[in-house]
Amino acid sequence: MSGDLAYYISNYGCLAVFLFIFLQEVGMPNPIPNEFLLLFSGYLASSGMLYFPLVLILCISADILAASILYISFYYFGAYILSKKPRWIPIPSDAIEKQSQRVQQQGISSIVIGRLSPFIRGYVAVISGILRVHPRKYGFIVLATSSIWASFYLTLGYFLAPYWNCVMSHIGMFKYIMIGLLIAVLIFFALKSLRKNFTKKRNNV
Repeated sequence: MSGDLAYYISNYGCLAVFLFIFLQEVGMPNPIPNEFLLLFSGYLASSGMLYFPLVLILCISADILAASILYISFYYFGAYILSKKPRWIPIPSDAIEKQSQRVQQQGISSIVIGRLSPFIRGYVAVISGILRVHPRKYGFIVLATSSIWASFYLTLGYFLAPYWNCVMSHIGMFKYIMIGLLIAVLIFFALKSLRKNFTKKRNNV
């Protein structure tokens, strides 16, 4: 972990965790994945530097707030924003369109899985806004997935505290693990789509 991030979290506690989670989820680049920030926060909670229930609530709140801002922005202004192709959207419009088609084909399950996947969580909020997913349905999904996401990584970091030196010595592997999880999710959707198309063609024969 970057020494600056460790410094801010160690000295400013839950407020720093809230801001880091929120800013990254709303689209600001950060070299440290939020998943690792949650692990580190769980470790600090285990050592008594952070209060676990409070940091859990703040992490969930930061994620929900960021996901809500993205969703509302693209729900009402998605077409205009994409037409301007702002620099803060680091993937091209056609990639967002492809993801939108996948969500339309796979339904709510793709939103749930996407919200639990590293790297693409924010884009799921963008796509949900563009597709104008019902606010109540989206709100329930965000609340559930934010709670699962934050609870899992914080709890994992809490129980990994006795082995933290070992975790830090293998920190370089963490990024590859996250990428592996993302690839696994993409493969899952690809296979699911192929199976659906195959079943559809077979029924039409």
